[in-house]
Amino acid sequence: HVQLVESGGGSVQAGGSLRLSCAASFSTNLWSMAWFRQAPGQEREGVARIYTGSGNTYYADSVKGRFTISQDNAKNTVYLQMNSLKPEDTAMYYCAAGPGGSWYWGAYTYWGQGTQVTVS
Repeated sequence: HVQLVESGGGSVQAGGSLRLSCAASFSTNLWSMAWFRQAPGQEREGVARIYTGSGNTYYADSVKGRFTISQDNAKNTVYLQMNSLKPEDTAMYYCAAGPGGSWYWGAYTYWGQGTQVTVS
C-alpha cells in the first residue's frame, strides 16, 4: 500500500520554527519529493523539492533562505525545516512524490494527507 505520511505541523508564533516530516511506504530513491502548500482560497503552490538521486534541491522564492528540504534515504523520509516563519506561511502542507521534478502539482503521483501549519 503506497503511502506518504506527513507529521510535524502545528501552531507557532512568527519568527519561530517547525520541522515537517514525510515518511514514505516505498523506496523514494530516484524520485522527486516535494512539499506543496495550500491556504484557504488559494492555489496549491510548491515550496521546496528534492531529487533523491542527486540530492539537488529547489526552492520557491518566497521561502528561499528560510526553508530547507532534506532527505534520509535509509528511512525513505523527507524533511522540511522551516525557520523564520511568517503569518503568510500559514497553510496546509502536503508531501508529494513523482518521477520527475516540477513545480506543477499534477506531475506528482503520490500525495500525503497534509499537515496544518499556522503562524500567528
